[in-house]
Amino acid sequence: MGLVSDARNATTLLKKALASRTAVQDVRRMLAVRPQHPLHHYKVAVYFADGAVNMYQMRQWYKPLAELSKRWPVVVLSRSATGAQALLAEDAPPVAFVPTVRDLERFIATQDIRVVLYVNQNTRNFQMFRYGRRWHVFINHGESDKMYMTTNQFKAYDYALIAGDAARERLSRVLWDYDLDARTIQIGRPQADHYSGALPYSPDERTVVLYAPTWEGDRPSAHYGSVVTHGEALVNALIATRRHRVIYRPHPRSGVVAPAYGAANQRIIAALAAANRADPGAEHIYDDGPDLGWQLAAADVAVVDISAMVYDRLAAGRPLLITRPADPAAIVDTHGYLSACEWLDATDAPAIVDQTERVLSDPDAVARLTEWVDRYFGDASPGAATRRFHAAIGRLMSQWEIWHASATDDELDEDEEDEADLDE
Repeated sequence: MGLVSDARNATTLLKKALASRTAVQDVRRMLAVRPQHPLHHYKVAVYFADGAVNMYQMRQWYKPLAELSKRWPVVVLSRSATGAQALLAEDAPPVAFVPTVRDLERFIATQDIRVVLYVNQNTRNFQMFRYGRRWHVFINHGESDKMYMTTNQFKAYDYALIAGDAARERLSRVLWDYDLDARTIQIGRPQADHYSGALPYSPDERTVVLYAPTWEGDRPSAHYGSVVTHGEALVNALIATRRHRVIYRPHPRSGVVAPAYGAANQRIIAALAAANRADPGAEHIYDDGPDLGWQLAAADVAVVDISAMVYDRLAAGRPLLITRPADPAAIVDTHGYLSACEWLDATDAPAIVDQTERVLSDPDAVARLTEWVDRYFGDASPGAATRRFHAAIGRLMSQWEIWHASATDDELDEDEEDEADLDE
C-alpha cells in the first residue's frame, strides 16, 4: 500500500509541475504581446502569491481597485503562474508576473510603489515585507466572524483596513498589545459599491433561495462547510416544491481536502441540472462565475455558512439563515452578529421550506438587519465605503510623503544604488 501511495503522490506532483510549467509558458506569451509597464508609474501594488484556486480573494477587489487607480495607478504583483494566468484573462488591474524574489526586486526597482495591499495571509507575504519605505497594508478578502479575522498575523502589517466597529471589537478581544487606534482604519465594504453580474434567469413568482456554502476547512476548528451536513437535504427539498428557485454558489475550494465533500457538491450540481431538465421553467442556477452581487440582491432568502458570505448578504439587508456547524470543534464567535442570527441546524435542513417562510414573514427582520449593517459596515449608502477607502489610501500617501521628505540624502542615494545594482 505504501508503494501505491508513493506512486500516486509522485504522479500528483508531476501533474502539478507540468501544469505549472504550462501556465508559466502561457503567461509569458500573454505578456509578450502586451505593452511594457511604464517606468516609475505605479503607486499602489496588490501582492498576490496564490494560484488560480484562490482567485475569489482577488476578484472582489477588481472594481474598487480600478476606481482607486484613477488617482493612484495600481499593479498586481503575481507570484504564481496559475494566478497570473487567471488575472491576465480577467478584468484585473495591470499584472506584473514576478515568480522569483529576483523578479520581484527588479520590478520594484523600476516603480514608485508607496503602498502594498494584501488580500490574504499567504506565508510568501513575508518575502514582500522585507522592503521598507512603503506601507504594507492588509485589506483582506471579506468580513466575517471566522477565527481568520483575528489572527495574530495582523501585527505583521503596518496597517489593516477593516470594515467597521464589529471588526474593531473582534480584534480588541483577541489581540494583545495591538494599537487599534494607530494601526487600523475603518472603511466599510467598498466592494458593495460595485455589485456586478446580470440576472441569468427570468424573474417570476418563485421564491429565490441562494445557497452559498463555504469549503470543508482544513482543521476541525474551521469545519464550517455544510454541503454534506445540510446541503443535499435542503437543495432536494427546495427542488421538490416547484415553487422555489435555487442559486447554488459553492466555494471554489470545495472538496480539496475531503473527497466526500467534493462528491456531495457534485451531487447537488447534478440534482439541479436534472431538475431543470424535468422543469425548464425552474431555472435553478449553479453559479461558479466570477461576478458577485446579483445573487445577493436577487435572492429572497440566503442560506450561508459561517464565512464572508454572511456579511456580504448582511450588507444587502435581506433575510438570511446561517448553517450551524455540525462539528462541535468548529469555533463560533457569538459576540457579534452570530449571537443574534437565524441558525439552521442540520436536523432542520429537510424543513428548509418552513424555515424560509418563517424568516420571510418576520416583520422585524429588516429593522434588525439594518442595525447590524451599521455595526459591521458603518454608513452603507452608495459610494460611502469607496470614499472611505480612497481617504485611507490618501492618508497613507500623505504619510509616505512626510517620511520620504525626512529621509537623508545618503539614504536616498543608497536606494538609488540598490536599484542600479538590480538593473545590471
